[in-house]
Amino acid sequence: MAKYAGPDDIAGVTGTAVLEGERFAIRRMARLLTVSASGYYAYVKRCAATVLTPRQQRRADLEVKITQAHKDSRGTYGSPRITAELRDQGEVVSAKTVAKVMAGIGIEGISPRTFKVRTTVSDPAAAFPPDLVDREFDQGRLDAVWLTDITYLSCGEGEMFLCAIRDGHSRTVLGYSVAGHIGAEMVTTAIEAAVAVRGGECRGTVLHSDRGGEYTANLTAQACLRHGLRRSMGATGICWDNSPAESFWSTFKHEHYYRHVYATKTELVAAVDNWIRFYNSTRRHSKLGMRSPSDYENSLRAAA
Repeated sequence: MAKYAGPDDIAGVTGTAVLEGERFAIRRMARLLTVSASGYYAYVKRCAATVLTPRQQRRADLEVKITQAHKDSRGTYGSPRITAELRDQGEVVSAKTVAKVMAGIGIEGISPRTFKVRTTVSDPAAAFPPDLVDREFDQGRLDAVWLTDITYLSCGEGEMFLCAIRDGHSRTVLGYSVAGHIGAEMVTTAIEAAVAVRGGECRGTVLHSDRGGEYTANLTAQACLRHGLRRSMGATGICWDNSPAESFWSTFKHEHYYRHVYATKTELVAAVDNWIRFYNSTRRHSKLGMRSPSDYENSLRAAA
């Protein structure tokens, strides 16, 4: 009596049947191999059910690539940036398809909330430089305008402050400093770092900030004079006069800072260093054609 086909038996029958199906009847081969014909047909049916159609295979491939791109972005990219990433890899895909696949596998990007107005403590006795920017932060070339601001951070060992200077055109973070207290020293440290990145070629560049006491301080004014930077300040309490800086802090905090806990100041400083390197070299910026600041600056140099 024919037995029901087991896995090993089925494999043997399948191999023979597929190759010899036109020469021998399935029932005869099943009888000779003492397996059931029904077991063979059930196995073939199961195999057919697992074969992906071209469309299903395409979907599976996209899921793998989208998941990896999302992981490489540290879990921050949404469909527009992932679409740009896939296209750079040679994929022909639309943002709508990417968004649909992302929704299907349950991943999403991080959308920073609208930034909050930060209170600026100004020195009432200070002389304020004029606003040389008038909210035209990107003037179409590198080193026309540098934007700077300071934000508050904290860790298990206490409070910290981060000062950053970015190019208004390429969005590159040129210089930054982290300190345990807010003051002109951290501003001048960031200025020196930014000047070094540009090889000292920054005379005539506008350094735009708010009216905080650390920016009106004589130490900051002297650093700007030394390097030929033209100081510019927006109005007190008007966040739009330095909105790119505020937006940058929103990106940093929502994509990285708020997602981690920092036990020590050393750990926090290392995290800031790591993220700014990622921001400059890897993170795609919508205003730069979905390129990173470094890639964008390299393209400008290549064109020149």
